[in-house]
Parts: sequence; structure tokens; C-alpha cells
Amino acid sequence: MTLEVPEPAPGDSGPAEGRAESERGLFITFEGGDGVGKSTQAALLQEWLTARGHTVVRTREPGGSEVGVLVRDIVLHHRGEIAPRAEALLYAADRAHHIETVVRPALGRGADVIQDRYLDSSVAYQGAGRVLGRDEVRNLSVWATGGLLPDLTVLLDLDPAVARERLEADDKPFDRLESERSAFHDSVREEFLALAAAEPGRFLVLDASRIPADLATDIQGRVQSLLARPAPTGSVGDAD
Repeated sequence: MTLEVPEPAPGDSGPAEGRAESERGLFITFEGGDGVGKSTQAALLQEWLTARGHTVVRTREPGGSEVGVLVRDIVLHHRGEIAPRAEALLYAADRAHHIETVVRPALGRGADVIQDRYLDSSVAYQGAGRVLGRDEVRNLSVWATGGLLPDLTVLLDLDPAVARERLEADDKPFDRLESERSAFHDSVREEFLALAAAEPGRFLVLDASRIPADLATDIQGRVQSLLARPAPTGSVGDAD
């Protein structure tokens, strides 16, 4: 069976102040390995946008919907083995449901969506980490989401060894992916950086070892430039 993969289309945006009801929200995703500070930066950006009058929906994958919570428990906490292809399909199934029921409706009503992980994580973790292939995994997610790409993807880059030290300091049990060997996480990091190099217009790559406040300032600057651009028309995520 051949998947008809749509051309990816950004989740379009317009400024909150004076934003018409027909204008769409901004879709921002945070990517990077575990322990790089994605949740911290997502929270800081949410506060910054909210203080400026934006309606913000903050979510994550997997786990951003009721279905996603169930999928998250399987892919991250299942004690038995999960075949790599099955793992990729589970993430894609969650993504399809999450985009259809949470993200698109929010963008359509003019809310900005800040999301922890999206299809780039699947490409890095399953495509590179599980060695399933970049194009195969990416095409699966593009098909599952109807071609929706973020307006901005913030990649927080950090040496996996340093990230692991942060996770160990949290004194929490590691999930299935966090427990993988260092070679796996090295491959994931390399793939994230390769994805960013291939799409420099969509990605903002930041050194996650820097002070969180400084990182937040850089992210806010990039988001401000996106908010200042003319708001497009049409339905959310229409492929070209």
C-alpha cells in the first residue's frame, strides 16, 4: 500500500492583538533529547505570550489527549519489548488523533499552540535511533497529520552525557527511551541536528547548556518576528 503523502504546510499565524477570528494561531514545537529543558522553555514561552494577550494551548506528544495518555503509557512505560515499527506506528497514531482533535481546532480558533515534541522526534528516535529510516518515518507522520508543519521548531541541543546527568539528578525512574544506551542517544542528537540543517527556516537551534533565561530571550525574539509577519488566509494546515 502506498501512502499519499501531502505536501507539508506550516501552521500559520497572526498577531494576537487585533487578530481577527478567521486568523490562525502560531504552532511552535520544542525538540531535543530528554533532559535538555524543553518543558522549562515551553512554560516560559507560554507565560510570555499569555502576558501579551495571547490565548495559548500547551500540549505534548505523546499524551496530549485521552488517547495519547494511553499511548504514552505503552510506548514509554511498557515493560516488555515493542517492535520498532510498531513503536513508530503507535507514535503516528497518537499524532494523527492529537492534531485532529487538539492542535488544529486550537489553531483554527486563533490560539497559539506550544507543543513538547512532534514529528521531528519520531524521525530522530525511530528513524535514526531505531534505524527505520528518515524518509519512511517522516512520511508516515506527514500523512498522519495531513501535512501540518510547525511555524517554528526550537531545537535545544545538549551533549547526551550532560543531559543524562540532569535526568539522574531528578531522581526519577527512566522510561523506555531514556534507558537506551549512549550510542542510541548520540544517533538521536545527530539526526536532530541534521533535520535542523535541512530546514533552517523552520528551526531555531540553541545550546541548551546556556542559562534558561538567556535561552528564553532568544526564543521570544524569534517568536516576535513570526508574530509581526502578515497573517495568511485559508484553513489550518492546507497543503500547497
